[in-house]
Amino acid sequence: MVLLSPFTFLLSPLSAQNMTCSPFSRYAYGDINENIPASYRAMGGVGYGMRSNRVICAAQPASYTACDTLTFMMDVAASVSWSRYEDANGMRNRANGNLEYVTIQVPIWKQWIAASVGLLPYSSVGYDIAIADSLKSDYHYTKTYYGDGNISEIYGGLSFNICNWAAVGANVYYMWGTLQRMRTLSFDEAGLTPTIQDEVLSVSSVRVRTGAQFFHTWGKHSVVAGAVLENKMNLHSTYLVIETQSEDSIPVYEGLFQTPWMCGVGVSYTWANRLTVGFDYERQFMASALFNGMAGHYSDLQDRNRMALGIEYRHNPTGRRYADRMLWRAGLSLQDEYLASVGAMKLSASVGIGFPLHSVGTVVNTTFEYSRRGSNTGLVDNQLRFTLGIAIAENWFFKRKL
Repeated sequence: MVLLSPFTFLLSPLSAQNMTCSPFSRYAYGDINENIPASYRAMGGVGYGMRSNRVICAAQPASYTACDTLTFMMDVAASVSWSRYEDANGMRNRANGNLEYVTIQVPIWKQWIAASVGLLPYSSVGYDIAIADSLKSDYHYTKTYYGDGNISEIYGGLSFNICNWAAVGANVYYMWGTLQRMRTLSFDEAGLTPTIQDEVLSVSSVRVRTGAQFFHTWGKHSVVAGAVLENKMNLHSTYLVIETQSEDSIPVYEGLFQTPWMCGVGVSYTWANRLTVGFDYERQFMASALFNGMAGHYSDLQDRNRMALGIEYRHNPTGRRYADRMLWRAGLSLQDEYLASVGAMKLSASVGIGFPLHSVGTVVNTTFEYSRRGSNTGLVDNQLRFTLGIAIAENWFFKRKL
């Protein structure tokens, strides 16, 4: 954790801000983050089969040993998003801005061992919805749904090259944060008592991810295949639902929560260090994970699938013209919602450009992403997100000759 000390001032802003403003975050753990770096987000969110000496991919712990043995790396990203939500009550526009993540990576022993640490978001809740209606035109009421909070995490990871063509790694995450959801039923008519239900989930827990990669290069061609795995784990958490009517507060129940089994696989192909194509598939087994002490159809959780396809191109990595060294990226991703009753599918398209700097091994990465989520309830979420990342790579670990 010593490597994190210069950046501990970022801890409070990352855990305190609203990472989302989507009504789809109303359920379960909210919007779950993939923790893909900005450069790979522009490629649709691939990462499990990606291996680069200029990118820190915290989603794949086996990739850390790809770093140069003399290089210190750091990656910081922030984003701003514009969203439009459509339902039976009309359209609403929202804007949101976030610090996304801070990651660091260093070599430990030659090309065989490397480490990474950082601050990441795990999931986010953020919405504010009001629905007015009446009952037989006699009673007029308003239902209000409000949610706020994040689960953040600090991670530390190690990667080992077990031979010249395979690497393994593991991340250990400490998760913390609070998710709060409030439902209010209020009446316009005097004498009718409003009802408030306040639901609070607080997390302070640990989880583990393991990864492996297999890689081979011949001539101008390189291929990488990778996989990651997380076991189902109990969350050390407190959960309380309080119903308030008039001046009486009644605690309802507490439950047991789990992070799901998760597996992901990916593959990438690179030609002449110019063209890279990658594909990822991920499955989270949410249906078998406990949420508030229930699993399967009792908790309304279903397994979540995500697929991503991306491409990166630069004309000449050592070219004299600046445009030759620029990185051009594009990608697509498709994922479903892990709430069965919502039935939402999310389709995303992304493009981005990497701007290398002349003086140091630093790349400024920009990503534009458009996503659309639609559900069987009639709710549609259209979002445009711009992410700016700065990936720094500097030669710290070499001996100067006197």
